[in-house]
Amino acid sequence: MTVYLGKCEPILMDEKFLKAAIEEQVSATQEGLVAKAEGIRFSEIFELRLEYKSILRIDHLWEFTSLARLDLNNNHIEVIEGLDRLVNLTWLNLSFNIIEKIEGLESLRKLELLNLSNNRISVIENLDTLEKLSHFCIANNRLEKLDNVLYLRKFKNLFTLNLFGNPFSEEEDYKSFVAVYFPKLTCIDYRLIDEKIKNEAFIKYQYVLEEIRLEELQIQKADEAQQSKDAELKLHTDAFVEFLNGSDLFKSMFKDDPEAEVLQCVPAVAHLLETYEHQMVELCMQVFEIGLAEHKRRETEVSSFFCGQSKAMTDYQQKATQILAEFEEQHTERIEELQKLTDPDLLKVKINDHNDEINQFCKSFMALEFQLVSQMEDTIRMFDINISAMVGNFSETFQGIFAQCRDLENNYHEKVQEIAVKTLETVAKEEVNEDMPEDVKMLFTDREKVMDTLTAGHDNHLMKINDRETQLVTRINAWKAALIKGIQDKELKQNRMRISDIHRYVDHLREELQ
Repeated sequence: MTVYLGKCEPILMDEKFLKAAIEEQVSATQEGLVAKAEGIRFSEIFELRLEYKSILRIDHLWEFTSLARLDLNNNHIEVIEGLDRLVNLTWLNLSFNIIEKIEGLESLRKLELLNLSNNRISVIENLDTLEKLSHFCIANNRLEKLDNVLYLRKFKNLFTLNLFGNPFSEEEDYKSFVAVYFPKLTCIDYRLIDEKIKNEAFIKYQYVLEEIRLEELQIQKADEAQQSKDAELKLHTDAFVEFLNGSDLFKSMFKDDPEAEVLQCVPAVAHLLETYEHQMVELCMQVFEIGLAEHKRRETEVSSFFCGQSKAMTDYQQKATQILAEFEEQHTERIEELQKLTDPDLLKVKINDHNDEINQFCKSFMALEFQLVSQMEDTIRMFDINISAMVGNFSETFQGIFAQCRDLENNYHEKVQEIAVKTLETVAKEEVNEDMPEDVKMLFTDREKVMDTLTAGHDNHLMKINDRETQLVTRINAWKAALIKGIQDKELKQNRMRISDIHRYVDHLREELQ
């Protein structure tokens, strides 16, 4: 059954529809005639007007990567979607549709004008990435809360805002409210903001405005602190030593161990544990500091490698350009010479000679390619050796430190066992201190349980140490392997592409000669 919206049959966007719309759009211009003659390429279209088309759904726009302006107003669109590839869009008009939610705009980071007027939107949201937004129209929608407009204060370039026709616009002084909270705004609801209105609004709302400014400042500081924290954590993670600059590893060893907590209530154990933690943190800090220093060394080595690789490629391109320029000059002259010849025998000889020159040109290019490949292989091999040595030295160093961590754990375990045996004897003789907690006394009435608890705790502590060591070894080796493989795979792919380009060009020369 065919569905009709109003008097128009609904339209689904597809390639055929888009091509017809573009032909209609450009047919009146000389450029349009040229485009029709040469074939329309969606990737070269900068402006697309699709208003009044009865469109139901935004679709098939993924090839319009150069599009700067898109008009989809006066259609039957319900959902904002299908715009992810339009990264160069600066103008988007979706007014007079039936959209209920702002969404699907995350990729449009260059967007400056957004028109969502005359839709069914009830909340201003999901615009965080549109940092360049300067014109925003959302008139005649369903916005009820005037405070929701404050979401737009984050857009520092916003100077035109159209809000009329929303439920909150019935409030007597809503324009004053907007004017005071958006000091850079020059136009609201298609009218310039009067300085008198601004001054009166500032006097009326100055205390509320100050509160919001303080709140925004706190949020900004919190965001900056979080960004700094995230950047620091990323650095530590990239160095494979995250959470080793403190007592995290030590605390994880004793986490979720209620009986161990009871044991720690024995005075001698508490002092011993404090010393143990201090020594463990010192060793973890050694791994952490060495890890950051080694990360910096690796980054320097990687940067040096890519600089060398870039220089080798630049040298190759310069030589290739020179070979190509010299050959093309001679090739053009020879083609012109061949076109003037009338003697078939002489023409055949000349063609054979030029075929030989093309073959020699191909050999020269392939020799240059082989030279580059050999150079790159040697560079990658040396880089692999250097990075492997760095990774190996770091692994050897931190494995030695983790061995010290295990020694500390073994020493702690032995001393706690000695204290536990003495405490068992004291409890058995009922010579315990009156200050000893009841749960500690109860635990030390069962020798087997105490010894099992100590053994289980010791095994768990060693497991945590070993797991962190294994994680570090595994991740740094995986990083090295992925880095080298990625470089090799990329180089192989580029080599194949260059060789393919050479063969295609040589084939073209031979076809031209024939």
